[in-house]
Amino acid sequence: MHSLEVIVNVLNKILWDYLLIILLCGIGIYYTVKLKCIQILRFKTGILMLFRGVSLSGEKAGKAGMSSFQAIATAVAGQVGTGNLAGPATAIMAGGPGAIFWMWVSSFLGMSTIYAEAILAQKYKTTDRNGQAVGGPAYYIEKGLNCKWLAAIFAVLNILALGLVGNMVQSNSIANAFHLSFGISNWVVGLAIAILVGLVVIGGLHYIAALNEKLVPLKASVYIIGAVLILVINYDYIFPALHLIFVAAFNPQAALGGAVGVSIQQAARFGIARGLFSNEAGMGSTPHAHAVAKVKNPEDQALIAMTGVFTVCVIVTLTGLAIISTGLKMLNLNGLPISEFLNFMGKNGTGIAVTQYAYELIFGYWGGVFISISLMFFAFSTIIGWYYYAETNVRYLFGSMRALRIFQFLMVFALFASSVFRVDLIWNMADTFNGLMVIPNVIALAILSPIVIQYTRQHVYQQHDAAQE
Repeated sequence: MHSLEVIVNVLNKILWDYLLIILLCGIGIYYTVKLKCIQILRFKTGILMLFRGVSLSGEKAGKAGMSSFQAIATAVAGQVGTGNLAGPATAIMAGGPGAIFWMWVSSFLGMSTIYAEAILAQKYKTTDRNGQAVGGPAYYIEKGLNCKWLAAIFAVLNILALGLVGNMVQSNSIANAFHLSFGISNWVVGLAIAILVGLVVIGGLHYIAALNEKLVPLKASVYIIGAVLILVINYDYIFPALHLIFVAAFNPQAALGGAVGVSIQQAARFGIARGLFSNEAGMGSTPHAHAVAKVKNPEDQALIAMTGVFTVCVIVTLTGLAIISTGLKMLNLNGLPISEFLNFMGKNGTGIAVTQYAYELIFGYWGGVFISISLMFFAFSTIIGWYYYAETNVRYLFGSMRALRIFQFLMVFALFASSVFRVDLIWNMADTFNGLMVIPNVIALAILSPIVIQYTRQHVYQQHDAAQE
């Protein structure tokens, strides 16, 4: 077991500290340039299309797919998870407040990447032998690259990364949070999660889409209100927090003091890595949802897909500002120098514990309860979204309902089992499989880029410009 931990840690260091930052930022920069900053020029169009399609009780999803809003809700269900609560805290503790700036950079680049993923997912979507609409990286890798073995590798990694290992850590996070806040036994929470998820996934695409279109707006709105409330209370520290973010992004020692030992390279590395992990752009997860959106033109869903990354960026920013402004306020009240920022905020641990600590400093006990409940909503909807992505790849590999039922049983059992065990290694393995999953997807995004670029120039820019004349 120790040898496995060593291997996983080494792989994660290579993947998330270096390789994936280069690959995902590289493909993001490439698409941003080639698509003429589409995340800026067509952002308003995407937002308007998103709000036009908003519905909490839309048309029933079925074999033909789901509505555009249900698709973006399912995508955001996976994107807005525990990483949006723990990611900013982890980045800040490791790379300083400047890491938030680099999370913004990764989100900006990711918007163009996810646009490309959605275009390809729509272009190469198909139906399986049961008549179910399906699509995603495995399909555009096989059809676009004519490389079935690489598509199969992606499918296997996706099932492991999201459907099994990834969802196990989500279940464990919910169980631990509820045990700490309410004293409920982990196994009771795990059993409840397994039953609820089982009922949803057995119901099929209709239940998944119906749940996400209601739960995602609710969870995002409630959390945003809580974060904004902290910023209202900390209003005197909002601009100092923003100033600290920008200065620490380019000169951490000047912002925090030389004794802290945070460098620009660390701020960029941890900020970009956590940002990419949070928004999932380029990872090959959200295209499964965007592929089955019932839209008139592929670019319609692609423009809406960009708003998902923007939503993640908003939540990450609010979390980061809540942590930093609270830290600055408490430092000021206690007469501590800014160089003590990381030590002060990290006194209770790292990751989600830092976020919870920031909320408890402002709201007391109820701040911790708020984060626990938010975590439950975030993680539960992520489980549903990630299940759907894995289901798509089970259908791709096996194409039979029997295989799908076996997978559903394994996943539901894993959700219960993971709630009662320490899963430190499983957390790390999830990072590993997620990282490996990126590689075949980025290969496809790079090779198939002429298709995305040509399509965008013809259908997004030329037609729009002609309509304006």
